[in-house]
Amino acid sequence: MDNFLEVKNVTKRFENHVALNNVSLSVRKGRIFGLLGPNGAGKTTLIRILNRITAPDSGEVIFDGRPMEADDVMRIGYLPEERGLYRKMKVGEQAVYLARLKGLSKEEAVTRLRTWFEKFGIMEWWDRKLEELSKGMAQKVQFIITVLHNPDLLIFDEPFSGFDPVNAEQLKQEILQLKEQGHTIIFSTHNMASVEEICDDIALINHSEVVLQGEMRQIKDRFRTGLYELNTPQTLADQDGDCFSIVSHDTRLGMEHYLLQAGEGVTGNELVKQLCNEVEVQSFAEQIPSMNDIFLKVIGKDTKWNEEQIESKS
Repeated sequence: MDNFLEVKNVTKRFENHVALNNVSLSVRKGRIFGLLGPNGAGKTTLIRILNRITAPDSGEVIFDGRPMEADDVMRIGYLPEERGLYRKMKVGEQAVYLARLKGLSKEEAVTRLRTWFEKFGIMEWWDRKLEELSKGMAQKVQFIITVLHNPDLLIFDEPFSGFDPVNAEQLKQEILQLKEQGHTIIFSTHNMASVEEICDDIALINHSEVVLQGEMRQIKDRFRTGLYELNTPQTLADQDGDCFSIVSHDTRLGMEHYLLQAGEGVTGNELVKQLCNEVEVQSFAEQIPSMNDIFLKVIGKDTKWNEEQIESKS
């Protein structure tokens, strides 16, 4: 695996609180990595370590194949959850200033900013103070500043906060395009629907430890429950055999709706073949667990899974 970032056995304590306890994870190059967990789990501490705002007590961070150095922060773009723009400064002036801190010349900064401002439809706000902007507008400005210097690694912490659905979709498409351009992205959010839409891999942190990590598709496959939804105009008899059992049944608008539990080892193809012999199948679909379901299940049970366990059990 071609990892752009590796966190190896990182531990961080603050007085009597352990913020991170022997945390290890790998972020693959050119992919979107979801960093998930409940409030207080340790995500923010890890992000601060990656940005070299604070240092780990033990462990190390490998950045692009070597131990991370101070200058590597110039190759990172960080959009924090708590926005940090200066409200009394003019938008364009502030954006140019921050871009120059990331190594761009004034001329290059202005050129790139104008391109992004026009793309986001905010050029008219260039000479306005930030305090005059709505939360969503200010969020667009901060996103632009984050990506402007074309960093190799992008860290987005709740990037859709403050956006209406239309602007959230625009930002999502921009993030996906950045991935297509080869950027490596860490995406931290509580919105599990967003995770499902854009993340390739995830790590779930709880109580300062990684409790689940791996490729999203493998994780979802590991947590499959064998539940299927069946819609039919006919009545289905429960089975005494091993193919399936009826979990629930109700009738709506002249259609019989069943939730079925497949027997152990029974595939969806085998189940639908059996059902076609018994009733007219109007629709049939597996209930795939959502990331929200998985999040609640793992956090609720504090069950520890890692990528190797997922691969060996799938």
